[in-house]
Amino acid sequence: MNTTFQSMDPSKKYRPYPQIDLPNRQWPNKVLTKPPIWLSTDLRDGNQSLIDPMDIDKKLKMFELLVQLGYKEIEVGFPSASQIEFDFVRKLIEENRIPDDVTIQALTQARTDLINRTVESLVNAKNAIVHVYNATSPLFREVVYNKSRDETVQIAVNGVKDIKAALAALPVDVRAQTNWRLEYSPETFSMTELDFAKEICEAVMQEWGATPTNKVILNLPTTIEVSTPNVFADQIEWMHTNLANRESAIISVHPHNDRGTGTACSELAILAGADRVEGCLFGNGERTGNVCLVNLAINLWSQGIHPGVDYSNINEVIRIAEECTQLPVGARHPWAGELVFTAFSGSHQDAIKKGLTRQKDREAAANGETIEWEVPYLPIDPADLGRSYEAVIRVNAQSGKGGMAYLLERDYGLTLPRILQVDVARAVQVLADETGKELSSEQIYDVFCDEFLNRTSPIEYVDHTISHATGVETLTAQLKVSGVEIKIEGSGNGPLSAFVHALNQQLGTKFSVAHYSEHDIHSDQSGEDAQAACYVQVAHVDHAPTYGVGVHENIVTASLLAVVSAINRSDAI
Repeated sequence: MNTTFQSMDPSKKYRPYPQIDLPNRQWPNKVLTKPPIWLSTDLRDGNQSLIDPMDIDKKLKMFELLVQLGYKEIEVGFPSASQIEFDFVRKLIEENRIPDDVTIQALTQARTDLINRTVESLVNAKNAIVHVYNATSPLFREVVYNKSRDETVQIAVNGVKDIKAALAALPVDVRAQTNWRLEYSPETFSMTELDFAKEICEAVMQEWGATPTNKVILNLPTTIEVSTPNVFADQIEWMHTNLANRESAIISVHPHNDRGTGTACSELAILAGADRVEGCLFGNGERTGNVCLVNLAINLWSQGIHPGVDYSNINEVIRIAEECTQLPVGARHPWAGELVFTAFSGSHQDAIKKGLTRQKDREAAANGETIEWEVPYLPIDPADLGRSYEAVIRVNAQSGKGGMAYLLERDYGLTLPRILQVDVARAVQVLADETGKELSSEQIYDVFCDEFLNRTSPIEYVDHTISHATGVETLTAQLKVSGVEIKIEGSGNGPLSAFVHALNQQLGTKFSVAHYSEHDIHSDQSGEDAQAACYVQVAHVDHAPTYGVGVHENIVTASLLAVVSAINRSDAI
């Protein structure tokens, strides 16, 4: 085993990112009230990170999905990087695949030839953003590019000049067909001195001629996450507060997830003054990925804020995204994973079952009006995402009575008394321990049937008749006891008491009914083909009480079957 973590002092090799001098920071007191402007970079940052990048057909499918979800700004690629990227942008435009209210964005480095190619790719689009960038942090200036601060500023300014020149070279009528906008990214902003980030962004705005009606998008990325989210929030608030001509800028953020805090960085950045967030579906993107747009949107939804995009059919979004990227959405992915609305723990299952029952009752009492969602362990209603309750509760060796009871009620209409739930859970636990795996609803029902409904030893019910006299019912029943057919007869104030009386006479036992409950089971919504479920606890003076269950279309027969079930499970015979 590697002993580095035990032997090395990390302070000798790494240093914490410095705090921002922001004594009067305002973002900790702010509250999210509305969604940001969204920019999907699935077709650029997401695509360039794939082992096998999307072909044109997959890019089209992804683009159509993003439009359907409601994204109005979509970075469609890096058209100067390859012919397929260029051809895709042209296909979108020439085949009129871009809705009028959607803006496409294309990335380019701050190089004349690449900028010219990028502008060429966007010609005739109704709305287009040219996104130009260069690296600005000391590490990149000194190690990668060997450029001074002044030289780095000049690269950015020259890039803007080249964009303006490329647009000016277009025929006037062609140029006028497009609403041209500018986005500038000081790449590695999160590692850049704030005063320098301000300087270079202001130089870009000045060169473009930014105004409140012709805003420059200033994208401030965590190209690599290097600090805690609060520090990034401080950086954004500092820029928001100190940037000259702030009203002529849209501050955008582009968080990556190197430290696993992309979501926190995004949300705190919005509080700190950011107007826009760039990300990818399910966190696709370079290295650990971009911030997950799905996560951010549903987070807002869970706080009562409409995100402006639609994830009401999350399973379909997952299907298309997985098909296009060839990357699976993890089972524990926030909001979207297969297991996020699932509980295995018995105490969790019990709480969810009680919460769902209460929520259903509250909704029924509200007469169709929407009421607040209040269910333990389920911060939002899975139905809002097009998910059913089918996978909410699952059972394995760690589960308890609540989950098992929920599945039996949901799938088979059996509402078990609480004490009986313990007995059923004990029987199910045996199978769960034996298999060591998750149990299906069918497997749980099979255990239930074997334990309660299918027991025919020592007593097997065959048939019965009832006769009535004043205040007294006489029941005659045909049974098999240890395989031998017998007839018994007893009297009481009802069929159940008469049956127990007859059994005690025949067997020489001292059984009595300690608890009884019943309910209807309907196999369809019409109420036809109904059965009754009866739950009977029998007591014995010398033995522990036991529960039995009977299910039959005749309520009396179901109750007799339940008595037989309980006695067969008793150690009194």
